[in-house]
Amino acid sequence: MQTESIIFDMDGTLWDSSESVAKAWNEALDSFPEVTVRFTAADIQSVMGQTMDVIADKFFGKDDHSRSMEIMTACGDHENGYLLRHGGRLYDNLEQTLAKLSDKHRLFIVSNCQSGYIEAFLEHYKLGKYFKGHICWGDNMLQKGENIRLIMDKNNITDALYVGDTQGDCDSAYYAGARFAYASYGFGRADRFDIMLERFDSLPYFLE
Repeated sequence: MQTESIIFDMDGTLWDSSESVAKAWNEALDSFPEVTVRFTAADIQSVMGQTMDVIADKFFGKDDHSRSMEIMTACGDHENGYLLRHGGRLYDNLEQTLAKLSDKHRLFIVSNCQSGYIEAFLEHYKLGKYFKGHICWGDNMLQKGENIRLIMDKNNITDALYVGDTQGDCDSAYYAGARFAYASYGFGRADRFDIMLERFDSLPYFLE
């Protein structure tokens, strides 16, 4: 398959940050004594790919959305700092694969995360040199399909492959007019795709 640009999802595609995120949230929740719940990596994985407002309502209640978002924002802010210091678990040969891909393709990231999350990932691992740009839900509150389309329009991309691991990623890619590579090693399922990846580092072989 030939493609000019590749746009990546984050969680379940480039890395698994769930253990670090759980630790960060649990630390942040010490400042909210009324919140007694504490999270595991499995809890975090169960909501990966959803926007932060949806996660806030699920974990902290819908009755007072503004309070739930206040708690969620505190968790997200602490999470960004934690990930900047500690990172997460990168998938197979991630940097080597990105370096190889960036020789022939422009690389981007589009995620449903909060602002600062992508930046923490790029800074901790010094991977920013491989990417031409990124955007997330926290930057503009737009859904993923709209942000994929936005980054395509801003960068004059007419031929894109979106790499993700969930049905939402699949639907968003096709909504935006991109093709879809399903990262089956991630957290979710997808009912259609142009490529299925069992390992992250297999992607270049499909593009040669």
